[in-house]
Amino acid sequence: MSLASTVLAWGRMVKFSHSVFALPFAFAGAALASVEAGISMRQVVWIAVAMVGVRNAAMGMNRLADHALDARNPRTSGRALPRGEIGRPAVWAVTILLSVLFVVAAFQLNPLCGWLSPAALGIVFGYSFLKRISWASHLVLGLSLAMAPVGGWLAVQGRFAAVPWVLGAGVLMWVAGFDIVYACQDAEFDRRAGLHSIPARFGPRGALRAARGLHGGALAALATVGWLADLHPVYWLGWLVIGTLLLWEHRLVRPEDLSRVGVAFFNMNGIVSVLYLLSVLVSILLPSVKSP
Repeated sequence: MSLASTVLAWGRMVKFSHSVFALPFAFAGAALASVEAGISMRQVVWIAVAMVGVRNAAMGMNRLADHALDARNPRTSGRALPRGEIGRPAVWAVTILLSVLFVVAAFQLNPLCGWLSPAALGIVFGYSFLKRISWASHLVLGLSLAMAPVGGWLAVQGRFAAVPWVLGAGVLMWVAGFDIVYACQDAEFDRRAGLHSIPARFGPRGALRAARGLHGGALAALATVGWLADLHPVYWLGWLVIGTLLLWEHRLVRPEDLSRVGVAFFNMNGIVSVLYLLSVLVSILLPSVKSP
């Protein structure tokens, strides 16, 4: 297989386009931090490199860990690794390369980001194995993406603060919620394979209730961010639209009809992440409307 073919197969395997879920939140965290510290194009570039590196390294590890399971699951048996479109050595090589790229990018941002980068890799890699022992794997996936806004903030300010932690909590609940919805498709397979997930443990009806609760918590966290950061009213307009989209997402999926999970998972959540970033950017750029 040529290098170009390998790269294309890799991109399809890890769904490179789905980087849209985490990257906007990393930039949102960076933008919020820039209100006090400013931001340079160099920082923007290295944040993007770090996020693309860690996200796709995590997906590579996930595909390696789930290789045998994916081959047995009718929904995933057509993925590149089970089909032999790309080999395990190539996946290992690219995963390691992307991991190194992430660590290098983190050190380029500042020492704190650099020294925390191995711990971040441990969390995102650990998710791939947790579903073998606990249905809390959905929350660990949420934690993996919750590091994006915290990392974006640290990249700019080099110190912790309340705002990125609250935003991270919102991202954790948002991601865990939509991962639970997505996992409803595999509830029966997970039970047969001895895997743990909330849909396998509590059934699709209980799982969708849990997802709704998590998304309600996510909206509360995003509202708290707007209050703590004293953001422009346009932020609240974006927040309202995001809440409407999440409500629509839950109306698309019912326990007895999971046929539109793909629309809810990919389309709605991609829009949510980009819309949130735009809401933050516009609220920062618009003139202040604070009372004198």
